[in-house]
Amino acid sequence: VQLQASGGGLVQPGGSLRLSCAASISIFSIYTMGWYRQAPGKQRELVALITTGGSTNYTDSVKGRFTISRDNAKNTVYLTMNSLKPEDTAVYYCNAFRASGRYEYIYWGQGTQVTVSS
Repeated sequence: VQLQASGGGLVQPGGSLRLSCAASISIFSIYTMGWYRQAPGKQRELVALITTGGSTNYTDSVKGRFTISRDNAKNTVYLTMNSLKPEDTAVYYCNAFRASGRYEYIYWGQGTQVTVSS
């Protein structure tokens, strides 16, 4: 499985961006998809995830501002980010996760930089 992330960039505070993560094959029926971010000097943190059943979960700091969604036909997961703040500045990574028995299958996309600054 290959994941290709895109959509990052420079945006002013209060602005919006939409990140995309395209999977090389159809995996959404068996993999939970997530977006993580890592700011300079900080640990990577989970931002949002969407399960195989379509349930979503968000870290508290982005609730009400970010939305994770997916297009099964395009094998693409999105992270729509509104009301961006300077503290959202980070490299964003998409992730695919599946647990099967005692095994875990984890794939990462390359990061895409999001910079929120005036």
